[in-house]
Amino acid sequence: QVHLVESGGGLVQAGGSLRLSCAASGRTFSTYTMGWFRQAPGKEREYVAQISWSGGRTTYTDSVKGRFTISRDNSKNTAYLQMNSLQPEDTAVYYCAARARMSAEWDYWGQGTQVTVSS
Repeated sequence: QVHLVESGGGLVQAGGSLRLSCAASGRTFSTYTMGWFRQAPGKEREYVAQISWSGGRTTYTDSVKGRFTISRDNSKNTAYLQMNSLQPEDTAVYYCAARARMSAEWDYWGQGTQVTVSS
């Protein structure tokens, strides 16, 4: 099993930055792809970014490209989402997720952390 706990959310003005962290338990953290998702009130959860087990491949949804950076430190069992140039439309609950290398679906989810961006 993998247990994920997000932190780093908060309130920030438009144009500001936040860094989210996702601490993972489990001896096999380094074998999992990690991802970030977000969900605004009244909307479906949407994909934001993911990173391969080695950190060598990253992908982003178009709306955050050039502003957000996903990374990981396997020695610390932690994934990160650096968010710059935040906009009010980025306001959402942010969730981290993990999936086994051979899994077609996301297997584990954190509890979420609130990000609020004021204009």
